[in-house]
Amino acid sequence: MKALYSILVLFLIVSCSSSRVVDSWKSQDYANYKPKKVLIVGMTDNLTARKQFEEQLQTEFNKSGIEAMGSYDVFEPSFSNIKQTEASINQELERLSKDGYDSILISAVKGVNEKEVYSSPTYRTGYYWRRFGRYYYLYQDVYFDDGYYNRYKVYHIEASLYNIKENNDKSLVWVASYDIVDPKQINTTVTNYVKAIMQSLNQEGIINIKK
Repeated sequence: MKALYSILVLFLIVSCSSSRVVDSWKSQDYANYKPKKVLIVGMTDNLTARKQFEEQLQTEFNKSGIEAMGSYDVFEPSFSNIKQTEASINQELERLSKDGYDSILISAVKGVNEKEVYSSPTYRTGYYWRRFGRYYYLYQDVYFDDGYYNRYKVYHIEASLYNIKENNDKSLVWVASYDIVDPKQINTTVTNYVKAIMQSLNQEGIINIKK
């Protein structure tokens, strides 16, 4: 019974290993904004995850009729390998604008929390507490079972879309926060996250997903 419960707990964690939107905001200044050429920036030191994210999101944008490129193929290696000044970043934005880019979608991890799932084999109601001996007997596995608590991580990620043709403090078009629960495989995690971003942009009317 306990083994079955542990399998069910694991299934619940894995089945939740997807991206869910926590919050979303769109500027009223860009109520009808439609990007035409987007640079995708995945801010992570994991080059594999960055490349997969940018390539997959680029593909989805292209399917929706929007030209897009990943920063991996646009930025010089030194741009990501060396800390940039605000002036050098603005200089890069000017170059991108001259190359026809009107938008940048950037994604970054904002924080990570570790969670626990309690894995007692059965749920005990209050009447089991009436005798100490019975209570202790039922719950003593906490001392001996390494899997009594299942730990998993929740990544808090933010995605933002900027209009780089507007060089002012109101260039933010859209921003959304997502929770990614217990990511195990990069490819699956990235696919789910990209799907969540596209659905959010579609719901906000920024893009039109073609079926």
